[in-house]
Amino acid sequence: MNIEPTVPTHKNPPEQFVGDVWLDPIALPHEPDQRMVVATVRFAPGARTAWHSHALGQYLRVTQGVARFGTRDGKIVEVHAGQTLYTPPGQEHWHAAAPGFYMEHIAMLENADDPATTTTWLEHITDAEFNGTTQDEK
Repeated sequence: MNIEPTVPTHKNPPEQFVGDVWLDPIALPHEPDQRMVVATVRFAPGARTAWHSHALGQYLRVTQGVARFGTRDGKIVEVHAGQTLYTPPGQEHWHAAAPGFYMEHIAMLENADDPATTTTWLEHITDAEFNGTTQDEK
């Protein structure tokens, strides 16, 4: 057993994110047969991901603020601290901090057989997609 080395916080790239979004890794695979990846991700108000999907799905546990998640069918769900959102394998989606709120979530996913195919990044979301109608998740 060992205490994991501290990895500096890094800002996520503008090719995949709009606004200020920072990532702190929590757990990364050590052995070839391990797949688990866990990170804390912090979003400034209104910051967002581009459209993307995950080969094996993803869990997002909101720990602070108000999150906004959208899918291709136009559905937007607001998720609050203490709630967990699951996106199934291959579902195209985006996540963001709701307007006027910082947001932090813990992202949990498994790497695909080829880690380079774990997340498929697509185009940036439009302001209209981000500002669409929301449905509160209960």
